[in-house]
Amino acid sequence: MKRELKALFSFKRGGRINGGYLLSLTVSIVLALLVGAGIMLASGHDPLQGYAALLTGALSGKRAIGDTLAKSATLCLLGLATAVAAQGGIFNCGGEGQLYFGAIASALAGAYLSGLSPIIGIPLCLLIAMLAGALWAYIPGLLKVKLKVNEVITTIMLNSVATFFCAYLGNGPLKTAERGIASGTAKIDAAFAFSKVIKLSNLTSSIFISAFTALLIWYLMKRTTIGYEMKLTGENERFAGYAGINSGRLALLGMLLSGAICGMVGMFEVFGIHKRYTDSVSNGFFWDGMLVAMIMRYQPMGIILMSFFFGILKIGGTGMEKVGIPSETITIVQSVIIFFMAAEGGISASLKARRVQRAARLRAGAAKGGCDHV
Repeated sequence: MKRELKALFSFKRGGRINGGYLLSLTVSIVLALLVGAGIMLASGHDPLQGYAALLTGALSGKRAIGDTLAKSATLCLLGLATAVAAQGGIFNCGGEGQLYFGAIASALAGAYLSGLSPIIGIPLCLLIAMLAGALWAYIPGLLKVKLKVNEVITTIMLNSVATFFCAYLGNGPLKTAERGIASGTAKIDAAFAFSKVIKLSNLTSSIFISAFTALLIWYLMKRTTIGYEMKLTGENERFAGYAGINSGRLALLGMLLSGAICGMVGMFEVFGIHKRYTDSVSNGFFWDGMLVAMIMRYQPMGIILMSFFFGILKIGGTGMEKVGIPSETITIVQSVIIFFMAAEGGISASLKARRVQRAARLRAGAAKGGCDHV
């Protein structure tokens, strides 16, 4: 088990999503769905009805499709945020806190800049959100580069600092004076709010910025010199140093970009859904995005596709509740997928070793038979 967990948290920045890995992923998904079906049967529910309700809840009707696309876009951006940091050789587990800081900073800006033209105000709020997320990511990045402090520990600890500090601000000195609002900051200027692409759904015009950002990150990681240098640094920092690459600078750049994307997602949640900062601006969104990135080995195109699959699971889970099946069943399915993909490296290595041993035994048997014949 230790080897499998280590395999999951290893960066594998240079790992390709080849046919063998896709086969392993497909098998993992099928097995996870079978486990989910078993749980439904054990609790007295029809698995076919449950999965039909899942698909209906995620893809039946404009509103369901809009919610699925909105969730997929969020997971995609957060997965890419994880990937761009990992490519530079640094592991960002602090995206949740960076998202919160981006959310509260943009909410304050959206209220303070009220009356400004949306053409100027929205980009300013977006920039402020990205700066807030990037600055919060800069702290563990700097500690990692300068003092070799483990970034996994610092980023996870800073998540708690960020969420509790933002909660204090939203329920304390920055709490709105509006009646009937239990917690949260003042409402942003209505002119700044993102418009709905599909009515009654969570899909807003921020989807276009999300798509452009995803394309930009893919281009950076796959088609630029900086992306290549970051990849080289992530795969072999010592070799990158011999090649004259400043690995510390690239690691910081990856961390800043990662934090900026997380801050952007926080701004999208505020300006698209809540219209103000609230403590419920995120429900562990970053962790789902991070797992998507891990499963797809930090490959941008793979992250985009897997985000859509996870979006279907997340939104479709509410559809299952309508037929009496707890949505936690989908959480179990996701966990099983992650478990099997974590074990994929160890299982593949074990099967390969067995094949090698079998071939060696066959060769030894054939050689022995030849000697006996002589």
